[in-house]
Amino acid sequence: MRKEGSFDRVFSQNASTVSAELPSLDSEEEKSITEEKAAVMAEQWKTLQRIGCFFGILVVLAFVMNAIITSGLRRIKTSAFGASNQIMNGKVNAEIVVTGSSRALAHYDPRTIEQITGRTAFNLGRNGAQTDMQVAFLKAYLAYNRKPKVVVHNLDAFTFVTTREVYDPAKYAPYLYDRSLYNALREIDPNIWRSRYVPLYGYVVEDMNFSWILGLKGFWGWSPREDCFLGFNPRSKKWTDDFRHLKANNPGGVRFEIEAAGIEVMEDLIRVCQQNGIELIFVYSPEYIEMQALTKNRADIFEHFHELAERFDVPLWDYSSWKYAGNQDFFQNSQHLNATGAAVFSDDVANHLTAYFAAQSNAAGLRRFPAQGP
Repeated sequence: MRKEGSFDRVFSQNASTVSAELPSLDSEEEKSITEEKAAVMAEQWKTLQRIGCFFGILVVLAFVMNAIITSGLRRIKTSAFGASNQIMNGKVNAEIVVTGSSRALAHYDPRTIEQITGRTAFNLGRNGAQTDMQVAFLKAYLAYNRKPKVVVHNLDAFTFVTTREVYDPAKYAPYLYDRSLYNALREIDPNIWRSRYVPLYGYVVEDMNFSWILGLKGFWGWSPREDCFLGFNPRSKKWTDDFRHLKANNPGGVRFEIEAAGIEVMEDLIRVCQQNGIELIFVYSPEYIEMQALTKNRADIFEHFHELAERFDVPLWDYSSWKYAGNQDFFQNSQHLNATGAAVFSDDVANHLTAYFAAQSNAAGLRRFPAQGP
């Protein structure tokens, strides 16, 4: 039998032989290899730093560009952004304020209202805005301006339909710091936070009208041609064939939803005015008379208008029977007056307001000094 000690001696000898056969590295070669590895790692680190610096510069540039565009849009003094800037900078402070959709925007000329009533006026109408965004914009107005004496709120056949998608979101992008606007937009689009916090998102991803170009120009003091007068945007277009196509495509007529959420928004509008001591007047401005017949649930819509008006004691002025409602020369399309129609309607509503204020004044005088008997 082989002794255990002999196995250990053989293994030790074999190991020594193998060790002797392996080439040994001198200290210079080891140092060279170490330095090469260090140089490679250093170069890789420098590459990562360059990449990081590149993307860091892009992020900084994005924030800078976003700030320039936003600042430029806020500096514009004319057109839609100019009107919004007056509102958000607290430079309006009108006694009569008109709220509503594009129908309000295109129908009520505050210059005429001021001239006839003798009271300052401003139009807060918004293109593509449903009632929820109209109320949000009124709240933003009240946050920065003196409370008006009167809010004239324009009603539409689609008043009780809430917003499904924000129309032209870039129009709100410079003002997302306002809580009322931001909260209302977030209810409609939960991703609106990206426009608020991600640089350029609201101007590049969400904006289809290239408002960022206006912002860059506005930053250097440029403003577009004025087409909003105290917020009023007159429409120069004449009657088109759009309504004929609408009738042809809807032989059974059209319907506008009456949503519970839409009624709640109208109640919120009334509550906001009452809490701020503002007199609210509902006005259904003119629409083309054939459109009235095409709207199948028009009676139901007006029933809800009257119910709200009676429940909250809000005057309701219905211009459905306006004397020019059947005259296409006064309309751009079935829902919107052109500039000619708006001039006549603004005169009519201003005279109505004047008579209303006079009646209020007389009623107040009678309450203060009741008639004495003989």
